[in-house]
Amino acid sequence: MIAEHPPNRGLQDLQELRVEAEESLAAVNNREELQAWHNAYLGRRGSVTRLLRRLGELPPAQRPAAGRQANTLKVALEAAYEIQREALARRERESAGEVRSRDRLDVTLPGRPVAQGGLHPITQTLREMKAAFARMGFQVYEGPEVELDRYNFTLLNMPPYHPARELHDTFYTTLPGLLLRTHTSPNQVRLMERLRPPIRIVVPGKVYRYENADPSHDWMFYQMEGLVVGKGITMCDLMGTIRELARQIFGPDRRIRFRCDYFPYVEPGLDTAVSCMLCQGTGCRLCGGTGWLEAIPGGMVHPQVLRSCGIDPEEHTGFAFGAGPDRIAALKHGIDDIRRFYANDLRFLEQF
Repeated sequence: MIAEHPPNRGLQDLQELRVEAEESLAAVNNREELQAWHNAYLGRRGSVTRLLRRLGELPPAQRPAAGRQANTLKVALEAAYEIQREALARRERESAGEVRSRDRLDVTLPGRPVAQGGLHPITQTLREMKAAFARMGFQVYEGPEVELDRYNFTLLNMPPYHPARELHDTFYTTLPGLLLRTHTSPNQVRLMERLRPPIRIVVPGKVYRYENADPSHDWMFYQMEGLVVGKGITMCDLMGTIRELARQIFGPDRRIRFRCDYFPYVEPGLDTAVSCMLCQGTGCRLCGGTGWLEAIPGGMVHPQVLRSCGIDPEEHTGFAFGAGPDRIAALKHGIDDIRRFYANDLRFLEQF
């Protein structure tokens, strides 16, 4: 056993003290004895500590050399203490069966499975919608999220101070005429400027609106703009496309409802609502108690929009729509609040 208070040592006994401390340390068998050793030699009242305090009693000429020797001793004993502490800890783990050393490792056992990630439910819905449109002959394009006012509003039949702009609560940048797009509809203008009819495209992407969030609205959400331009395109083509999309996404039994609506870039406008899958039409917080949720508004492309893009509205007609993947995902999975998709709660996301 180690004495709690070993006797004082002379200043000339450094080598003898080191040999004694190392032999005593080698005999330590547990944490209690190791702590007692530390207190006896390196603690506040330990032998090495008292030795360092007595350096001031030496003649000034001897102090530097003695100080270096004493510090060397202290550093060596502290290193030996750490080695012994790790050895004891390793011995304890071995006795508890926790060490996975090479000798104990069974290489024939299968490895631990690696946790796999998954696609976000909105990403899943977007891919499903893209696949549905691809089967109907649509091509997929993308456009910028930071948009010019000219494309976001003016060329979509909403000139400056047009009251329809108030329907889009817009995030403007500090640069004049530059904003975060409020819908993916600007891409129909961009593509009609580049492409000539016949055109059949969808443009998915994030859009931004400065509005209060609720179970069916958020300040950022996804939209999938669709556009078809060609000869003889009618409202029946639009309704048929929406019906086929609903059939592929929701199945043949899901009810949809068409009603007239106003959008400045289409004429006439169409509001397409899907019966709420969460409440089965009885009314809930997602559908606002109506039993229906607007999911795919659209209409026939306004002649002025076609004309602005260099397409003769007397020769070609077209339809456009803006499908809402967030609401479609909520309807498909019976989610009562679209904000859950972006709360980053793994307990929620792992269900998909």
